[in-house]
Formats: sequence, structure tokens, C-alpha cells
Amino acid sequence: YFTAISLAESVQDTVLLALANMNLGNVYLGLNKLDSALIFAQSALDFFSKLSFEGRKYQGLTLTIVGGIYRAKGNFNQGMDAALKAVKANTEHNNISGLEESYALLSSLYVILNKPDSSLLYARKAQETAKDVGQPRYMASAYGLLSYVYFNQRNSDSTLKYLQLYSALNDSLHNVEKKNLLAYQNIGFEEQIRLQKLEEEKIQTQTKNRTYAMLAGLVVFLAIGLILYHNNRQKQKANKVLKTTLTNLKSTQAQLIQSEKMASLGELTAGIAHEIQNPLNFVNNFSEVSNELIVEMNDVFNKGDIEEAKAIANDIRQNLEKINYHGKKADAIVKGMLQHSRSSSGTKEPTNINALADEYLRLAYHGLRAKDKSFNVTLRTDFDDSIGNINIIPQDIGRVIVNLITNAFYAVDEKKKSGVDAYEPTVTVGTKKIQNQVEVSVSDNGSGIPDAIREKIFQPFFTTKPTGQGTGLGLSLAYDIVKAHGGELKLETQEGKGTNFIIQIPT
Repeated sequence: YFTAISLAESVQDTVLLALANMNLGNVYLGLNKLDSALIFAQSALDFFSKLSFEGRKYQGLTLTIVGGIYRAKGNFNQGMDAALKAVKANTEHNNISGLEESYALLSSLYVILNKPDSSLLYARKAQETAKDVGQPRYMASAYGLLSYVYFNQRNSDSTLKYLQLYSALNDSLHNVEKKNLLAYQNIGFEEQIRLQKLEEEKIQTQTKNRTYAMLAGLVVFLAIGLILYHNNRQKQKANKVLKTTLTNLKSTQAQLIQSEKMASLGELTAGIAHEIQNPLNFVNNFSEVSNELIVEMNDVFNKGDIEEAKAIANDIRQNLEKINYHGKKADAIVKGMLQHSRSSSGTKEPTNINALADEYLRLAYHGLRAKDKSFNVTLRTDFDDSIGNINIIPQDIGRVIVNLITNAFYAVDEKKKSGVDAYEPTVTVGTKKIQNQVEVSVSDNGSGIPDAIREKIFQPFFTTKPTGQGTGLGLSLAYDIVKAHGGELKLETQEGKGTNFIIQIPT
């Protein structure tokens, strides 16, 4: 069987591999080397699982062997599981002889588990199936099983009956084997005489065979030469077709990339137009209203109504403030887009990521405190001192960290303003080295990000902040910067509990 496995592996014959491993498992079971038996039986099942339905005919027989191994090991429940699977597999493949053996295994297991009714049921099934097989050795096996089952049930009459049937049939099988052995020996003697004559004839024809072999070899050599020549011509043609195909594929790929770029550019242009259109509409509307108010104010001046003129002048001043506000908003959008599209001119340099993260955490905090004295938050750091320096563009990664920290500050401040009881705003910045990359995390205990908008947060112009408090370009820009460093910007969030952004940068 080991030789069969070697041959099967050399020709990649999965069916033969499955059968050889199955038989090895059965041999080791007979030698009571149960661990080895189980290894080869399981290997056979693995090979059977790779075959089509027709090729898995003996999968049930292998499962019966596995069940027998577990029975010998004393693992009766596992043996029962394998036996039931064997019955199912043999039934599906209409393997009658295999079905008889799986029924017999089930019956013996039920005897061990002290379930007499079940053991007798499957012993009967084994007997009925053995009749369908039509081979005496299967009937003898079934009779022996029934005598064993009845013996365990203390039924002496039935035990004796089936033991006698077993003995009679077994004796007849032995007599047949003896006759076959004698006939085989006679055949062997006659075969030896025939082989001697053949050897004499063989010696006489060897010279002719050598001559024919030389001629045949010459013909084969010429044929191989013609085949190689033909194959070489075919290969040249195939290479020419392949080169043409590759050229066409590259051209098609370039067209697809260009189409995708144009589609992305169209979406981005539409986004810019939509975002800038709103503040420009306000600017235009308030400008028109202000022009009308100036005309009206001149008329009032001419009438000498100073108080009315002052009221109109005050309306004009308010309109100019709104024009200024919306103009700045449009300016912020344009500046954000310029940052978004600008290729960084910085160069990578060894940078202490812990010091960089700590510096920008303090800068962001004090910058926000300068604008809003009421703002307060607990700052925590968790830096991995084993990281050392990594190659990054510090200004760009700093912008990413500041953006994430500022967003975290906004999240915790909004939650505090909502009036949550006993709430302590907390922002944590940490670093960690994992194999060949460094992680920088910015986490907060704010309100988290709802599931409905998680996949939109890295899109340009998408923001959860009120009008005027964000352009929606910060996270999009941060995402692109991290990508340019060969890294990933990931989000972990739980609604109502907080958010954690993770920057992953390869070292």
C-alpha cells in the first residue's frame, strides 16, 4: 500500500491515494496500531472529500473503519457518529457490502452501550443486507454477529441457532478455500512447464526483436523531431497572439483607468460646485438686497428722514456681515480642496512618533482652550517606548493627528453639552508597535458614530458638524495622507460609547 501511495502521488491519482490510505488504515486497525490507523483513515477521508460524488463510493467504508478504530480505542460516542455517517454514505452510493459492514459496526456499538433493542435491529439489517450482497462470507459474518447479540441478551436458543449457522457456513467457506488452493498448486506446476517453453522461444526471437527495436527507435526519433518542429512553430504563433493580446489588454486597462479617473473627477467637481454654491447664493442674495437698501436709503435721505436712514444702514451692515461670513466659508472650502489635492513636497525623515503625537495633542488642546475657556477634557496618553524613530513626513502625519484629536474634542464637548449625568470627557492618544507596523490611536468617550453614516465619513464634504463648523474635508485629507504613507486609517466606534481612529503606518 505504501508503494501504491508513492505511485499514486507520482501520477496525481486522488482516487488511488484515497483507496490506499483507506486500506492502510484497515491494516493498522488489524495490527491494533490505532493511532496510525486513525491517521491513514482520516487522510483517506480528506482525499475522498476532493472527489466527485461518483469517486466517493468507498467513503462510507472508510467511515466504518474510523468507527472501528474509535470502538477499539473505547471512544464509543465518536465511533457511533462515524458509523451513522457510514450508513448514510453507503446508502447514498448504493454500496451494499459497505452498508452491511456499517450496520454490523452499529450493532456491536449498541451491544457495548447496553442498548439491546438497537443492537438487534441493526444486526437484522446487516443480515438482510448480506443476503442482497450474495456472498457467503457476508452471510457468515451476519450469523456470527446475531449469535453475539443474542448471547449478550442471554437468549441461549437464538445464540445456538445462529452460532450453528455461522459454523456450517464458515466450514463450507474453508473447504472451498482448500479446494481452490489445491487447484491453484496444480495450475502453478503446469504454468512452470509452460514458462520454460516460452523462455526457449524467447531466446530464439531476441535477435529479431533487437533489430526491430533499432528500427522502431529510428522511426520514433524521426517522429519526435517532427513533433518538436511542429510544436516550435505553434509556440511562435501562440507567442505572437499572446503579445497582441497583452498589448490590447494594456490599452483597455489604460482606457478603464482614464474612465475611472474622469468619473471620479466628475463626482469631485459636482461636490465642489454643490458645496460652494450655497455660500455663493447667500453672497449674491444679500448683495442684491443691499443694493436695493442703498437705493431706498438715498430716497429716505432726500426726504430728510434720518432715523429711517439709520435703520436701513443697520440692515445693510447686517447683510455685509452675512456676506463676509459666507465668503469666508467659501474660502475655507477652496483652501481645504487645495490641501486635499496638493501633493506633499515634504520628504520622509526619522521621527519620534510618540513625541510628535504628544506635541500635537497639547497644541490642539491649548488652541481650543484659547478659543473657548469653558472647554475642558481629561487627556490621557499610552505610548509604546519601544517604537523609536520611524520614517514619515512629520508635517503631514501631524496634520492627520491634529484633525483626529480636534474631532475627538468636538465629540466629547457635544456630549457634555447634551447634559449626560456624571460624564467626564476623555480623549486618549496611544501608540503601539505590532510586527512591521506602528499604530497611532486617537479615542474618545463621546457619542460614537451611527451605523448609517460610518461608510461616508471619509468622503469629501461629508461632515456631521453644523453649518459653518466644518468643511467635511478633514477626514478625507487625513485618509489620503495615511494612504500616501502606505498605511491605513481605520475606524472603531460604538454608538453612545465612543470612537477610536487608528492610524497604521508600515515601519
